[in-house]
Amino acid sequence: MRQQPSHASTSKGVLWSRILRRRRLLPMDVVRQWIEIPVEDGTTMAAYCARPAGDFSPVGVIVAHELFGVNPGIRSVVDEIAAAGHLVVAPEFYHRDAETGRYLSRDDAGRDEGFALLHRMSRVGAIADVRAAAAVLLERYEVRETAMVGFSAGGHLAYLAAATLPISRTAVLYGGWLPTTDIPLSRPEPTLELTPGIRGELLFLVGERDFLIDSGQRDKISAALRAAGARHEIVAYPEVQHAFFWPDTPAFDQDARDDAMKRILVLLSR
Repeated sequence: MRQQPSHASTSKGVLWSRILRRRRLLPMDVVRQWIEIPVEDGTTMAAYCARPAGDFSPVGVIVAHELFGVNPGIRSVVDEIAAAGHLVVAPEFYHRDAETGRYLSRDDAGRDEGFALLHRMSRVGAIADVRAAAAVLLERYEVRETAMVGFSAGGHLAYLAAATLPISRTAVLYGGWLPTTDIPLSRPEPTLELTPGIRGELLFLVGERDFLIDSGQRDKISAALRAAGARHEIVAYPEVQHAFFWPDTPAFDQDARDDAMKRILVLLSR
């Protein structure tokens, strides 16, 4: 059963939503920096961080990169969400196996290296990384809620985090392999089987022509979310492919990209 928010929390949410709408009329000045995040296993994870120059929303955001790391595209998303009023971090989830600051080219060589790195990411380590990033948002920057936005492999990680950690709002953009055990993030049991653990709201955005997430997988994801009673919305864009969000890909779709970002900002601000 969906819980009703208290009158106080609803009033604050409406107030902040109005503030953000007004602020978006004039882009906010954004402060950008790289930060270091200590992880419970003793490693240190670098993260790209952006925030408004002034006050920011009580909802902090973690952006989970796709196969290619924290590249300029991911950093531009961080900047865009920060300009809407949020403190945002994009951690380098490959930090145990790749040098700080490295991102991969969007070509065959980059994909090969990215898959090699992805297959070295464990579920335990990835959850620890998200937990550490959330702790920085909550303790260092004193936000009240943690949200997550993830792309492709990062979308899978965002779904996994939503099912295992106190993430209040999650946007999954074409997160693959959820019903399978094809990658270590989805082992020992498929990540989709953890859906009953989702306590926040989840937005799933995907193209109907996504080669990685066909209609059968979309149906399984939808059924799992309904069965768990999770607050969710699934948006499938007609004639749109995987990786539609990025202008430097053949799959880029401007209308789908614009709609997706609008939905993400609404999710974060309401």
